[in-house]
Amino acid sequence: MPKRGQATLEFILSYSAILLPVTMMIIFTAKMLWVWHSVSRFTREGARYATTHCWQANGENVRSWMRQNPPLTFDREQLTQGPAEIQINYFARNAESGQLEEFSCDAECSVSCIPDVVRVTVAQYEFRSFMSYLGLPPIPIPNFQTTLPMEGAGCNPETGECVP
Repeated sequence: MPKRGQATLEFILSYSAILLPVTMMIIFTAKMLWVWHSVSRFTREGARYATTHCWQANGENVRSWMRQNPPLTFDREQLTQGPAEIQINYFARNAESGQLEEFSCDAECSVSCIPDVVRVTVAQYEFRSFMSYLGLPPIPIPNFQTTLPMEGAGCNPETGECVP
């Protein structure tokens, strides 16, 4: 004759030892993949923005746009206030070697100053959500990087006007 509450006790033990940890791992992994995808897409959107807007030596126009339009993630303040870094680099293709070199020009935001390629990087992003409850350190996410060819930098060659 089975004792009263044996099934309940077995359920509680199996739930706390197996089902609850597995459920939490699935939730944690889903949140991390959501953040991973969001930051990856955010990097691509920043690169697309850079290809259609004026070249500025420090890339501040692109960085400012990216800080104002972060993805809806748990840790979005990292992208707006730090510690995640947004880096914008412009390159020109060397006519002789075909290699990419750092782009420089005297006049910013003009038809005569259009680089060939832009690279946008989001670096030092950390996955912090969920981990703070357990007292664990954040998980560093690898750097996300997108390189795209310039699309005229938002400049109209006929009028000479450029989109900052």
